[in-house]
Amino acid sequence: MAESESPVLVADVGGTNTRVALARGRVLVAGSTERFANAEFDGLQAVLTAYLERHKSRPARAAIALAGPVRGTKAEMTNLGWHVDANMLSEAIGIQEVALLNDLQAQGHALAFLPDSHLRIVRTGAPQGDTRLVIGLGTGVNAAPVYSSANMHIVPPAEAGHMHLPLMGPEDYRLADWLIARRGFASVEDVLSGAGLERLYAFHAQEAHSGQTLGASAIMAAIETGDALAQATGRHYIRLLAQVSAGLALVTLPTRGIYFIGGVARAFGPWLERFGFERAFTNMGRFSDLVAQFPAAIVEDDFAALSGCAAYLCKE
Repeated sequence: MAESESPVLVADVGGTNTRVALARGRVLVAGSTERFANAEFDGLQAVLTAYLERHKSRPARAAIALAGPVRGTKAEMTNLGWHVDANMLSEAIGIQEVALLNDLQAQGHALAFLPDSHLRIVRTGAPQGDTRLVIGLGTGVNAAPVYSSANMHIVPPAEAGHMHLPLMGPEDYRLADWLIARRGFASVEDVLSGAGLERLYAFHAQEAHSGQTLGASAIMAAIETGDALAQATGRHYIRLLAQVSAGLALVTLPTRGIYFIGGVARAFGPWLERFGFERAFTNMGRFSDLVAQFPAAIVEDDFAALSGCAAYLCKE
């Protein structure tokens, strides 16, 4: 069997779940994709061993996307506590080559191959060129540019979720002070992740002299019912997301588009227009016309990172 036809193992390790599949070329093998709850395992080796035993397969190569910083052959899961060493993992699970990628890198490698049916358009902009920006909103937050070079894509690693939160007006400054008192630092991830949404709701509850707290899913349900506190939280979330996105866009100039990925991004998809994303995104003073050129979409394919891992191995 030609190497391009040999199956490879691909995995996407998030803060809550790990998705695993087999792939041939850039295509996931039908019926091979599985999702594992991380809380039920003591590490990635246990997850992959369970998967390989179930599928009776032992590919020669693997690419693994992880929600945390990757340094060469080692990675640390920011919101999970797992430590991954590619060489040790390779020996333990019997796969000759194991490549580690930051999860946003994997998403970036997938973007050029996603069908339009897997995208929810946020704004059309004026697409040109090949540079993209992927922004992940889930258990954690991160962002990475995607550059084209010859027949491949370059996606440098980043930890953009730990940037300072943008501040515009008294409400944001009160939020920053509230976060600093509790977290020691007011970062983008402290507000735009799933847990961050819960913090933002708690801040608005305090502003409204209410001690109520809700989980992220309950907040989204309350937004749907028209609850005033939840909707105030949602509007603030969307404004901050738009400001962060526009700022990152000025750094990376994603003329081909901005792509939001992750469960929190998908949950807020129906509310972006109603809660003023467009107005906040293009409110960039003398740079408003520039950021208005950038298209934006939500990736609605929950397994895009797996396809990105497969694409990454195709270029190796």
